[in-house]
Amino acid sequence: MSEDLDRRHFLARLWTWGLGVMAGAAAWTSWDFLQPVAGQSGGPVATVSPDKIPTDSVLEVPAMRGYLTEIEGATEAIWWKCPHLGCKVPWCETSGQFECPCHGSVYNRKGEYRRGPAPRGMDRFEFTIIDGVVVPDTSKIIRGAPAGTPETINEPPKGPECLDPTAG
Repeated sequence: MSEDLDRRHFLARLWTWGLGVMAGAAAWTSWDFLQPVAGQSGGPVATVSPDKIPTDSVLEVPAMRGYLTEIEGATEAIWWKCPHLGCKVPWCETSGQFECPCHGSVYNRKGEYRRGPAPRGMDRFEFTIIDGVVVPDTSKIIRGAPAGTPETINEPPKGPECLDPTAG
């Protein structure tokens, strides 16, 4: 009978240790997962001088993951992430608007919503001008206006769209 008790205690300890090791591994993995990734937490990004920003197109700035444009004398720093599902929204030079390739949302040059499943316009970054350089702060996001909000700039599409609006 003492043999059964020893075996029972042995198995209980084995299970306890096994569960403890698994809990430790889960905690370790969770801790690593929750740590910020270097270079992806956002912050100020030095870009270009204001005179290099186009007034009739956009300038893609990969370091800030967005675009710069000038509209009626005001600089806009637009995040390239679609507010629908997070796709990168490219600029279409022929139509003069942003066109999301994932689900067809379309935005004007200021990032304002035109059509598609997106719930709002493209988000923008706060920025400052330091030593003659536009410095967007990618940790300070300004949400785009809700879908259905009237556009504030009068820029109809220049030409054909880069994406087929009837595809779907």
